[in-house]
Amino acid sequence: MKYETVIGLEVHAQMLTDTKIFCRCPAKFGSEPNTQTCPICIGMPGVLPVLNKKALEYTIKTGLAINCKISPYSRFARKNYFYPDLPKGYQISQYELPVCEQGHIEIVIDDNVKKIGITRIHMEEDAGKNIHESALPKAGGGNYSFVDLNRAGVPLMEIVSEPDIRSSGEAVEYMKKLRAILRYLGVCDGNMEQGSLRCDANVSVRPAEQKELGVKTEIKNLNSFKFVEKALEYEIERQKRILKEGGKIIQETRLWNTERGITESMRTKEEAHDYRYFPEPDLVPIMVDQQWVGEIAKSLPELPDAKRERFVAEYGLPEYDADLLTSEKSLADWFEEAVRFGGQPKSVSNWIMVELIRLLKEENRVIEDCPLKPKQLADMLRLIDKGTISGKIAKTVFEEIYKTGKDAETIVKEKGLVQISDAGEIEKIVDDVIARNPKEAARYKAGEEKLIGFFVGHVMKLTKGKANPQMVNELLKKKLIDPHP
Repeated sequence: MKYETVIGLEVHAQMLTDTKIFCRCPAKFGSEPNTQTCPICIGMPGVLPVLNKKALEYTIKTGLAINCKISPYSRFARKNYFYPDLPKGYQISQYELPVCEQGHIEIVIDDNVKKIGITRIHMEEDAGKNIHESALPKAGGGNYSFVDLNRAGVPLMEIVSEPDIRSSGEAVEYMKKLRAILRYLGVCDGNMEQGSLRCDANVSVRPAEQKELGVKTEIKNLNSFKFVEKALEYEIERQKRILKEGGKIIQETRLWNTERGITESMRTKEEAHDYRYFPEPDLVPIMVDQQWVGEIAKSLPELPDAKRERFVAEYGLPEYDADLLTSEKSLADWFEEAVRFGGQPKSVSNWIMVELIRLLKEENRVIEDCPLKPKQLADMLRLIDKGTISGKIAKTVFEEIYKTGKDAETIVKEKGLVQISDAGEIEKIVDDVIARNPKEAARYKAGEEKLIGFFVGHVMKLTKGKANPQMVNELLKKKLIDPHP
């Protein structure tokens, strides 16, 4: 029997506000445990939360960017459950009336555009973090657990997709597209390792012809594209195997064990009523002014899809180049700045995709921390266009700019890398190479034209790569065919 996979993702995005969602405590990552807390976010009795307006603005901005309807009226609810990192015994979230509904994101799968529906986006507060003694480097194992409440109250958006995803590959593409949009908007840094973007995946399989959804399992807290892909692949095959053997899928919550490469049961899945949702009595309903929504809409930046289409139309780039360059706003900005300084778009694109990204990966750097500036690349490309340096020499110059921060012209002068374009000088070297290799010259004349590379290589070696390649090729072909023109 053939089975169809059905996946829906619940993505939690930590918003880039300065303070938490209901108090003035800093929301930044990495501080000493329990140093960014106050009576509100640690759940002391009698305190009153106050909504961070910037969090609402970021949620509306995200909804507009992914084609959602913005609700004129929404409200918070209490989601009741007990866990050590939730000091109040409930989480302030949204239930029946979220801020954004009925949107969509488009992804490209096998050159085909697929629309993934967005059910809703709602705001909520994050919980704290449990740290188990066995995970602490100096503790040496043990039975104690610690609670860090710095993260409690940090503002989250929960972005819930429709069950429109049909494979782990589609899930990863959806996550990448959503992350790019959030980063373009500046509402979330998308740092999955630090937990500021993570997702829960609802997975089920059903016979290919069946319309009803199968029993789903939920995989919690996937915090990398790799884990999303691997966990879904494992869970899909696990469910198929159970069904083929005549078993039944149990609705439950599962965790991804990164070391063993399997999903493991965590608890039987709760239903919504298990959380005993009810309206949050300490927060008034949210009335969203439509004029404000219009102002937020006008502030939206150019988003990845629009920027990619413009790069193809305006700069004449291939789809592949445009797709890679617009995957990150900072990378797209770097490219455009280099073009503004005079770099030819395709040349700039090639150097970014091949050399720059390679160097950044080697040092685990992001483009924002790149020591080589767009103007420096544009200046180097001008030296190539003028014939001052060859493309081969340019690779050496490029790496030197990256390492030292010096401009291309300075490096070329200091290292004596100016390209030899004197025809007379090159001709002498060409004559010498041909004279030293009479057998190869005879074979070339007999029709082995691929030997031209042999001669070019010797000339470039003797000139330490400085000879103008075009002139070398032209002179060699002329001399080998007719040594006495």
